[in-house]
Amino acid sequence: MTITPKNTPNSLINPSFGHASLSHWGLIFVEGVDAASFLQNQLTNSILGLKRSKPGKIAEGPAAVRLVGYCSPKGRLLASAWLALIPQSEQGEDRFALFISKDIAASTAKRLSMFVLRSKVKVSDVSDAWHISGFYGSQADAANATDSLALKMPDVLYQDQSIARVLMATPYASEYSVDGAALMQWNLLEVLSAIPRIVLATQEQFVPQMINFESVAGVDFKKGCYPGQEIVARSQYRGVIKRRLQIAGFNIDLSNSISYAPGVELFHSDDASQPAGMVVLSAIDPQEPDSIKLQIECKLEALEYGEIHLGSVAGPVLKMSLLPYQLIEI
Repeated sequence: MTITPKNTPNSLINPSFGHASLSHWGLIFVEGVDAASFLQNQLTNSILGLKRSKPGKIAEGPAAVRLVGYCSPKGRLLASAWLALIPQSEQGEDRFALFISKDIAASTAKRLSMFVLRSKVKVSDVSDAWHISGFYGSQADAANATDSLALKMPDVLYQDQSIARVLMATPYASEYSVDGAALMQWNLLEVLSAIPRIVLATQEQFVPQMINFESVAGVDFKKGCYPGQEIVARSQYRGVIKRRLQIAGFNIDLSNSISYAPGVELFHSDDASQPAGMVVLSAIDPQEPDSIKLQIECKLEALEYGEIHLGSVAGPVLKMSLLPYQLIEI
């Protein structure tokens, strides 16, 4: 995402269904008789009572799938993940599968392991042993496979269609082909969902509410303590959040390179010295290869007047779009 995107023939892209290999996604297992209570004390969302899902079936709905965050003691997100309870067998011990950005999977697993202490829990980064893929549209049902772990993510409205999405992990058995067009479409759908995903470049940058995490069911304010819980709760009930995630876009000059990767800072037209926000996720629109869509975290006051620029005040002007959901008022 730091170079000019290549043109992809529209004839090769089907925006309605596809299957993408997701090499930038990883997988963590947290398993054992104490796994549920352990994770309950570590994550922003409640996982107690989560419905068990069978391997080879798709975990679906809030009773079986949760968006979770993992915070530092300062309430900043170290990681986010999609989580499901998928034991190896019906009578087997709990095994939680966390689908997470691969570039932070190892460090997240290591940090979680530090707090296991005497609990009967095993935390494993299995990203190199499991292949992650994404199905979207009518092909999402094809995610059923005997040895697969799969969960359904929220649908995304795209071109007046509601597009289903399924994340799936299968044990590595052979090389996987990469469909570049399908990957571009998957990444675009993720951006347009306005559901953030923490990557290495954005670790410890955001309190959950700064990227709408509570508005997309990633925080349970009724659960017990977890790292950073007091700060997250204080931000919610004292109304101190002045930054939010937005959807934005711009048209890139195909003759030049410009970085629009996560972590790139944003600047208001009236202030060249102080960043007004940051890119959270970004994607090329495969239907319009010169069009870039972004999730951005931005100061609310910066949206009231003037313009938001990417990278510097000399960078491209961002055009804001409506969020696909209502924000929880703070």
